[in-house]
Amino acid sequence: MNLVTITALGVGGATVVGAFIGFFFKNLPHKWNDAILGFAAGVMLATAIQGLILPSAESVGKSGLWITALGILAGAYILNIFDKLTPHLHHLTGVEMENHQNNASLNKVMLFVFAIAIHNLPEGLAAGVSFGSGDMKNAITVALGIAIQNIPEGMVTISPMIMNGVSKKRAFLIAAFTGLIEVVGTFIGYYSAIISKAILPFALAFAGGTMLYVISDEMIPETHSHGHERIATYSLLIGFIVMMFLDAYIS
Repeated sequence: MNLVTITALGVGGATVVGAFIGFFFKNLPHKWNDAILGFAAGVMLATAIQGLILPSAESVGKSGLWITALGILAGAYILNIFDKLTPHLHHLTGVEMENHQNNASLNKVMLFVFAIAIHNLPEGLAAGVSFGSGDMKNAITVALGIAIQNIPEGMVTISPMIMNGVSKKRAFLIAAFTGLIEVVGTFIGYYSAIISKAILPFALAFAGGTMLYVISDEMIPETHSHGHERIATYSLLIGFIVMMFLDAYIS
């Protein structure tokens, strides 16, 4: 139980560490901002495919692929609906929208933050279920992989908020909250291992769908709208490759 608690705090705390690092990535020229966001898109793409969608598909087998497919579409559809409701999230940012000149950009940022928060829950469930299964070696491997990928997630979560007018304190608290969701998910997974195993394939695919939606609908268009498409594209590829190697060597 003590190891589960440490793990829960570790996977959630990794997001906070990334958020702290994100304080050093503000007021960058568009070229480098697009490169960082492109790299993050690559990390998220690899995470969505390797860490969420493929494990979901493998767990259900050929006969259950419809569960994975349904989860992906459900995740994307929920984000599509939420895209229309993002103005309501501005209460969390502390930014006065009537006087804010970058409303569209802030909408994209808050949509991305929401996607991170959603996909942190099944990641926490995955870590908790791993410990609940009794296979400590595999559980530690899963938790370590999640923690490593949470660092760039924290960076990506906090730096765009700061660049779009959200105060440092408020941005840090929002980023920390996304990590807290993962802590909660870890304990839920641990205490409800059998139930979580039943719902985990759909939850993982759902989270993967939210990430694919944000990558395609928000992140890639944003990185390709300032004339730096080439560096953004290569940054995406590098981010994907980095996560590919991490997944291979951690597993």
